[in-house]
Amino acid sequence: MTDHSAHRAHFGRRTLLKTFAAAPLLLAGCATRYSTTPAGVLNIGQISNSVAFFPLFIAEEQGFFTDEGITIGDRPRLGTGAKVAAALKSGSVDLGAGVLTDAFNLAKIDDGTRLVSSLVTEYYVDIIVSPSLDVPGPDASTEDRTAALVGRRIGITGPGSGTEALVNYLFSQIGHNAAVDSTLVNLGSAATSAIGALKSDRVDALAFFQPIGQQAEASGTGRIFISPARGDVPSMRGALHGVVISTTKLLERKKEEVAGFQRAMGRALEVVHGDEGEARRLLGKYLSKSDPAALDALLPILRAEVPPTPAVARDAYETATRFNLESGLIKKAPDYRSVILG
Repeated sequence: MTDHSAHRAHFGRRTLLKTFAAAPLLLAGCATRYSTTPAGVLNIGQISNSVAFFPLFIAEEQGFFTDEGITIGDRPRLGTGAKVAAALKSGSVDLGAGVLTDAFNLAKIDDGTRLVSSLVTEYYVDIIVSPSLDVPGPDASTEDRTAALVGRRIGITGPGSGTEALVNYLFSQIGHNAAVDSTLVNLGSAATSAIGALKSDRVDALAFFQPIGQQAEASGTGRIFISPARGDVPSMRGALHGVVISTTKLLERKKEEVAGFQRAMGRALEVVHGDEGEARRLLGKYLSKSDPAALDALLPILRAEVPPTPAVARDAYETATRFNLESGLIKKAPDYRSVILG
């Protein structure tokens, strides 16, 4: 999902969703500024409290930033990747936590865009279907399962999002156009809206970020039908998704702080892969409104999709780049070497 942006639900047979996709381009007129925070302080803007940003919570909760001499200032939840990029451009935040598509969009208007940390190296959006929907079983091919979605009402977070992109990509793999051959329904990013729409039969399926699928299964509202993270879409396996980004103008004044940030993130990732009980306790605190059964199901998935270190691996970057291009999220991407923090 690129953005977890809230939009009013729209129910048309062939919904036009592209109108707002160019929103990040509005940033082109914004001047890039240096960091506005004092030495030793990092402001970190993030899209939401999605699973991708769990390592940030761990590092703050466990005092890893403090250990590195870093004060975490404002950490606003900005709602969309475009707003994260705008905050970076203004200098009001030093680092932005989003998805790789946000970095690509920022790089179009700022060639100083840099990837600071890898957070998740699997595409953490699932296709979830109603239990009553007549679809092929788990042994069916992904192509056959995708074909069963043709003509269906599919809930997404909004236009230009990573949730829409997954549907577009899956449909394109079987020669269909999701905007024409299905009804894409904008539901916003709230779990209650998504699960409520599936439960009330307003949609037949959802394309939504974790842990919506786990919550739907725990409540009996739906089941995960296609999941890139569990390997259902081989071409997407290992794709870099959740990232921390910044710009060279911000980073050049925060070199020591960013080095400490990366060390703290390394420790946070070790926690995810370390003591299972501690990781589960922290996940429950982070997603405190989620069903415990959903969190129990989510933890092993998270441990598989969170990388062992903050380093951005080239193969993960290239896999994600191909998906972003083929799904229509972007038209071109910067070379790997040009966006890696040196």
